[in-house]
Amino acid sequence: MALNTTCSFTLPGWLEPFVAGWDAPLASAEQRMALAVALAAENVKHHTGGPFGAIVIEEHSNRLLGVGVNLVTAVELSMAHAEMVAVSLAQGASGHWNLGAGKEVQLVTSCEPCAMCFGAVPWSGVRSIVWGACREDAEAAGFDEGDKPADWQESLERRGITTRGGVLRREAARVLARYASRSGAIYHPENSRGES
Repeated sequence: MALNTTCSFTLPGWLEPFVAGWDAPLASAEQRMALAVALAAENVKHHTGGPFGAIVIEEHSNRLLGVGVNLVTAVELSMAHAEMVAVSLAQGASGHWNLGAGKEVQLVTSCEPCAMCFGAVPWSGVRSIVWGACREDAEAAGFDEGDKPADWQESLERRGITTRGGVLRREAARVLARYASRSGAIYHPENSRGES
């Protein structure tokens, strides 16, 4: 039996020109969230993955370090959530696993992090996280967000990672609802639609 010894993913072809054409500033949490939500909406529009988008940004310079969209169904990797993709690509570009080495880095995601992404945040080096839609919005669309401690925000804050939720929540939740209304794949092992 031959073992698979590589694992990789590539962002959809529409993403790079879309981000290159994004001319709105990225100075505020709302402006940054607008890009994350737009990435999620484009991912749904192009049928290239789930309704989630994320960016990694250097806070003081507003320099975009990485972008991601949910690629779970596109590349058949359960860990290919938008946050994980954005952080991985930012780490690859920086050549270091610690994104916060010498700079303040923020993760902006169109939805509250699931259990997996929450767990990855402290190890990535980001110093703050901002999200749009809440767990309830994702679960209303059919997604399983996993088990997180009730005090998950406080646990990040104790580690020096600031948190802010509900930024452009209505807009982000609309992307989730639109995806669900179009019978987009809801991926988790025990999903009620019987999809894989």
